[in-house]
Amino acid sequence: MSSDASSTAPTAAGQDLCCGTAEQAAAADACCAPQAKAEAVAGGAACCGPTDQAAPTHAEPEAGCCGPATTVSAVELLPAPAVRAEALGAGRLPVVVIGAGPVGLAAAAHLHEQGVPFLVLEAGDQVGASVRQWSHVGLFSPWRYDIDAAARRLLDAAGWAAPDDEGLPTGAELVDTYLQPLAKLPAIAPHLRLGARVTAISRLGADRVRTAGRADLPFVVRLADGTEVTASAIIDASGTWRTPNPLGVNGLPAHGEPEAADRIDHALPDVLGAARAAHAGKHTIVVGSGHSAANTLLDLARLAETEPGTRITWAVRGGSAQRAFGGEGADELPARGALGSGLHALVDTGKLTLVTGFGVHTVRRDADGITLVAADGRTLTADRVVSATGFRPDHSITGELRLDLDPILGCTRILADLIDPNQHSCGTVAPHGYRELGQPEPDYYAVGMKSYGRAPTFLMATGYEQVRSIAAALAGDFAAADDVRLDLPETGVCSSSVVAENAAREVAARFGLTPDVPVALAHATLAVLPTAASTGDAVRAAADRIGLDHETALQIAALADRSGALPGVTGLINLTSSAGGSCCS
Repeated sequence: MSSDASSTAPTAAGQDLCCGTAEQAAAADACCAPQAKAEAVAGGAACCGPTDQAAPTHAEPEAGCCGPATTVSAVELLPAPAVRAEALGAGRLPVVVIGAGPVGLAAAAHLHEQGVPFLVLEAGDQVGASVRQWSHVGLFSPWRYDIDAAARRLLDAAGWAAPDDEGLPTGAELVDTYLQPLAKLPAIAPHLRLGARVTAISRLGADRVRTAGRADLPFVVRLADGTEVTASAIIDASGTWRTPNPLGVNGLPAHGEPEAADRIDHALPDVLGAARAAHAGKHTIVVGSGHSAANTLLDLARLAETEPGTRITWAVRGGSAQRAFGGEGADELPARGALGSGLHALVDTGKLTLVTGFGVHTVRRDADGITLVAADGRTLTADRVVSATGFRPDHSITGELRLDLDPILGCTRILADLIDPNQHSCGTVAPHGYRELGQPEPDYYAVGMKSYGRAPTFLMATGYEQVRSIAAALAGDFAAADDVRLDLPETGVCSSSVVAENAAREVAARFGLTPDVPVALAHATLAVLPTAASTGDAVRAAADRIGLDHETALQIAALADRSGALPGVTGLINLTSSAGGSCCS
């Protein structure tokens, strides 16, 4: 059944289409939208639609009658929590989806296919608002894993021009090419509200302590503007982007960190674009050892090649950066391997300074910069700091719900063992659905990045399967809900070889070469780079090894079309199988 279907609502057994008096209407509980019913009853209306609907309708209601349940205007909006519980009919209320990012909109697509009424609440002023914050970053996952199946079916039916399945989108392309067209479809657009930030969730007329009849009470979702939305279920796809981890080594904000906030960038600043002026010719400290830190370090290295005076310090909490470089047998997370030889080459050639064992305890905002003080008393001073220390979920909005969270990761306890980053990479997480994501609070589900708590191993493809299972369960199709599968490459979709292969094809096409030539040049150059006098000398030596002329080799290394461009080590890194990128996206 489609949530966009139109039909004439049948008459419930023993009940006329018109309810008669306001008292009879209230007794019959006959209106399809609770707020519309409350207003109709209060005004003495004599006509209400029947309780049982074969399918919601988008037709305009007759004067004095209740409006259709699935239109935005008919969603239960409570200026104050004063509507009687018996007027709310939880079975006819929408499922509220929090967040209009990739997973939230995928949830909407699946709910539409299941014929389940829904409302998507997005805090930002556009869909994919958080993705926009890292719009310059490329995903490791090619398009075929970035597009939800139900969303693709809706888009294809509307004549969408799909991108190349093997292409690697940036965050901006993910929004512009996929999320925005999806959000504009008639199946989604009427049920999407932007600028609607959720501040709290509870049950109608009951706090967390009440047990009797709890599961039969609708959810109440309070928004920042004070309005309240009632819902039959909650799918929380709000993500973790807005709640980054602090700089402090113990998980708390470092002393003085809030006061120095204007000199601290959180993960993935666009140092080659919007944030260029803040970092060009300046000294930046990057704190963190994950793939977000790797992206920023590689971009800063590229910036330093054209902006004299640009300096980079990389501070990691561990006693060694070897796990960040990857290649150790104990490291099963491909994202760490993506730091690999590229970052190692930057360190070996002095293009960045690596400081290990640096756990930030105190932050001091100086007149012209910022100073980090480690727990052992060492200091690092620079113009700016990039805090790439990861993210955490914000469960504060669910303070009145009954959640049982893993004490370490902050996800469901069942899921914790399946996603533990000490044991699993993005591609080795077991398929999971509504059962693993369920809580003691019935019909509340955290999905997407938020479902993983503090684990960094999330993939969009995993989130798409989560919401497919949940939508099926909410529709009562438990056979489909339990049939949870994931279509991922054996090596995991975050394998950095995907990036290298695509980059090599693009570069080879520019110069009329086969894709193996740029890759061979990159590996040969990185092998001799640590002992070469300059990057240019290393490129020439590598070109001699593989039988390539110097001019073409230098242009490939610079990833530029004009002769004489200066070669850059970051361009070479992009052509190796350990190239940096945004794994687990």
